[in-house]
Amino acid sequence: MFVSRRSISLLAVLALAAGLTIPTRHASALTAGVATVQTFYDTLLETMRGSAVLGAKGRYARLLPAVQRSFNIPLMTRLAVGPAWNSLTSTQQVHVTEALGRYVAAIYVERFDHYAGQQLRVTGESNSSAGTIITSQIVKSNGEPVNVNYLMSNDKIVDVYFNSTISELATLRSEFSAILRGQGIDGLINLLNNKAVALAS
Repeated sequence: MFVSRRSISLLAVLALAAGLTIPTRHASALTAGVATVQTFYDTLLETMRGSAVLGAKGRYARLLPAVQRSFNIPLMTRLAVGPAWNSLTSTQQVHVTEALGRYVAAIYVERFDHYAGQQLRVTGESNSSAGTIITSQIVKSNGEPVNVNYLMSNDKIVDVYFNSTISELATLRSEFSAILRGQGIDGLINLLNNKAVALAS
């Protein structure tokens, strides 16, 4: 995978989360940001429980729309591409945005491939200079907790923080920068699409 194994990122978080249980909350009690995270994980849980029947392609078909609804993929793409974004054609912007959405969905397909009884707990919501933060905690089967926080933009996820400090968006931006320097935007688009196919097959 082109994401470094030494990069502590969303991939590391997902690797820890082989399965989830979702605490039940009344919909009217949720803010829009919390509801976005909760609904996304409800979909993940349902997909995981049907993983044996669905297979990787079936999970991808369910999770891609959920990623597109829950994540602000256009903003994530623009921020991850960085200054090079303004030099892209509108067609290139569309293609790299679609490729990142497919890649994010495929990561979840690979990592959330079965249900094993772990827990994911939405623990709160706070405001920071960057925006609204939804806090959560993944508890592994051995009881070890992992803090996973979500930065929201317009009530959609725009960044994920592992152990409250490591930004997935910053990691992507660093990796994209290296790829753009060596392979250009077409190389980045092809790489994301190829990885999505490999992960979701």
